[in-house]
Amino acid sequence: MNLTEKIAKIIESKRSLFTNVSDQIWEFAETRFEEFHSADLLCQTLTNEGFSVTRGVAGLETGFIGSFGKGHPIIAVLGEFDALAGLSQQAGSINFNPVSVNGNGHGCGHNLLGVGALSAAMAIKEYMDENRMEGTVRYYGCPAEESGYGKTFMARDGLFKDVDVAFSWHPATMNAVMHSTSNAVIHVDFKFSGRSAHAGAAPHLGRSALDAVELMNVGVNYMREHMVDEARIHYAVTNTGGLAPNVVQSEAEVTYLIRAPKPNQVRDLFDRVVDCARGAALMTQTAMEHSIQGSCHNLIPNLTLEKVMHQHMQELGFPSVTDSSIDFAHEMYATLTDEEKQSAAATVGKDMARRLAERPIADFVVPFSEKVSFMSGSTDVADVSWNVPTAQCVTSTWAFGTPFHTWQVVAQGKEEYAHDAMLLAGKAIACTAISALKNPELIENAKRELNETLDGQTYESLIPSGLMPPKLMVASK
Repeated sequence: MNLTEKIAKIIESKRSLFTNVSDQIWEFAETRFEEFHSADLLCQTLTNEGFSVTRGVAGLETGFIGSFGKGHPIIAVLGEFDALAGLSQQAGSINFNPVSVNGNGHGCGHNLLGVGALSAAMAIKEYMDENRMEGTVRYYGCPAEESGYGKTFMARDGLFKDVDVAFSWHPATMNAVMHSTSNAVIHVDFKFSGRSAHAGAAPHLGRSALDAVELMNVGVNYMREHMVDEARIHYAVTNTGGLAPNVVQSEAEVTYLIRAPKPNQVRDLFDRVVDCARGAALMTQTAMEHSIQGSCHNLIPNLTLEKVMHQHMQELGFPSVTDSSIDFAHEMYATLTDEEKQSAAATVGKDMARRLAERPIADFVVPFSEKVSFMSGSTDVADVSWNVPTAQCVTSTWAFGTPFHTWQVVAQGKEEYAHDAMLLAGKAIACTAISALKNPELIENAKRELNETLDGQTYESLIPSGLMPPKLMVASK
């Protein structure tokens, strides 16, 4: 029995465990540093399987590390489990049908992500145990990937400094190994304080914090002509200062995500956005304060590891898809707008798009390309990749064309093909990790590539040294 067959057998023997844990986390649907039930379930599962678990790492109440083995090589497997606000949705429904109005939902598939990584860690552990292999496998329980960036706190605290190689994956609509970089990001809140007054009788006595927010946003929008093409700046007004138009708003708040391809570029944009906020405060005679909420670097790909992962993914292949799954995926594809379908088609070409429109579950592995692709979004996996060689894959957990962060993603979170794709990712990660354990030269080559890519640059977290993640345990009980 070769490696891929052995790993597939190990993971499939625990299929019901993995699908049940994933479905429970789907039900919990906990967001940003509040994933207490999800973290507890994952920690208990790791403990039951013989891992030693350390909770509260890097000051993260829902962050943890499950470890098995001793010494080097040290393999890190990264797991996420946070949901998104406002994306509540019934599982298995082809219509928008929230479980609770404005509730949470796993609109990025992190219920699958965390458990696919868990399956990999457990398979690595069992293989190491059976073959009496030296080394350590760690499952990193990483909260708040969507907003808060748990891995960045872990990286800032040096939790990856002794790791030799790291692996992750992400739900998607294709089966492929990622060779891509991404935007770095800084997440920052701005609060303006002014003076209330009667807007009709004595407006001259008031100083509007809401005016300051609006002027700041206008100023930032005028920056867009004067920044690199790949940069992205977006915001949400989180406090308008009240609902009464006859009261001058004495307070108002806005939150910003500032993205650019390189850390120094995002720092420069951040400074300019702060200047816009200061200018708005001066124009309105209000006070302004700002606080960074989180950040992450740009992703550093690693060809050395990715080629091995792709080879294993090809050997594993995608499981057979049932007719009922194809029928459901086809109905899900039909819920997409023409624009969404056209956008998906543009990424795969006309012939492939036509094929996938008829059979919307990708049951093949996309050929590997050494050309670096660019992801305009951001991920805190990036901060790991600056510290240790890191490889990732994606698998087809969703019907072709399904956009990220939508109710359609949530609706597919418990489907059989989603579970199949989740476990395919786990198998690919486990096989690659064991290949690294068996081949010290592979690890050395991966480290050499990372050093050459960084070319003298060193990791310095974009999160200020004094910033700590929120403490929510009391409020959660």
